[in-house]
Amino acid sequence: MFPLYDENPTRTTPYFTYGLIGMNILVFLHEVSLSNEQLEQFLQLYAVIPRELTTNLTGEWATLFTSQFLHGGWWHLISNMVFLWVFGNNIEDRLGHFKYLIFYLACGALAASCQWFIGMNSAIPSLGASGAISGVLGAYIIRFPHARVTTLIFLGFFVTTISVPALIIIGLFFVQNVISGLASLQAAANMSVESGGVAYWAHIGGFVFGIILAPLFGLFRQD
Repeated sequence: MFPLYDENPTRTTPYFTYGLIGMNILVFLHEVSLSNEQLEQFLQLYAVIPRELTTNLTGEWATLFTSQFLHGGWWHLISNMVFLWVFGNNIEDRLGHFKYLIFYLACGALAASCQWFIGMNSAIPSLGASGAISGVLGAYIIRFPHARVTTLIFLGFFVTTISVPALIIIGLFFVQNVISGLASLQAAANMSVESGGVAYWAHIGGFVFGIILAPLFGLFRQD
């Protein structure tokens, strides 16, 4: 299931959502312009390297924020930006522009910290906007659970669209990540070598912190 748009009008223009999407795209275009060696050096500087964060928190804490604007490939970027496009505008509308930006970055940093906690000694770079966007999804599901979301679904070779409540599509996203996150822990316990993959625990952490933080930022305020 892949969201296309929601039936949830906003009262304001989501300037920061647009800005975040634009910044992510610009940074990724810079990434693809680099040679393999330059890209590796770039990621070492700006992605979260759990082992380095563990040994040098003072010098590496900024990567909890810079890593949110890095992506590992076109699909990683496109899928994240579509989710941000569909759901971010309503949360920005409810929180207000500047509080939304702080909320977004805070969720992303806390999400990255959750992934770091799972593998403190890992040397694999952790990157992407998924943790911050998961925070947006957490806020959306508690504020607009019944908002209709037009969603692209794939049933083998058959592709169609359906309209479903946000509770279903975001709820499935969370359940899938919990299942996959637990499976990744089991797989890691049975492996003698380290391997990369999806940062499920960043998704889970971002989602949970989004649910916790959004009301504190004024998600349910009465205008």
